[in-house]
Amino acid sequence: MMNDLKQRTKQFSHKCVKLAIQLPNTFLGNHIKGQLIRSCTSVAANYRATCLAQSKKSFVAKISIVVEEVDESLFWLEFIMDEKLLTKETCNSLLKEADELTRIFISSRKTANLNLKK
Repeated sequence: MMNDLKQRTKQFSHKCVKLAIQLPNTFLGNHIKGQLIRSCTSVAANYRATCLAQSKKSFVAKISIVVEEVDESLFWLEFIMDEKLLTKETCNSLLKEADELTRIFISSRKTANLNLKK
């Protein structure tokens, strides 16, 4: 499962970067491009760090960062659509993937938190 999610988060990052590159070369487009690239690549990088956590407490802390970054990526994807910088069709699959990843990582964090209390 961990290797599947490593690959999945890496693919998410690649696809978001490719989408970000399509943004217009305007002040807003460039700002969002930088923010989206930072947050989406952070998802994959921080998930890898989570896989190396040396304790349950460390895992919870690291997976919390992943949750924040994937949710931020989701925010920027929504913002791109709100501002009509790219079409809904262009963003839909990444919006769905960001939502699914957010749910997976929140569930993992809840499970880990339950295990911490035992």
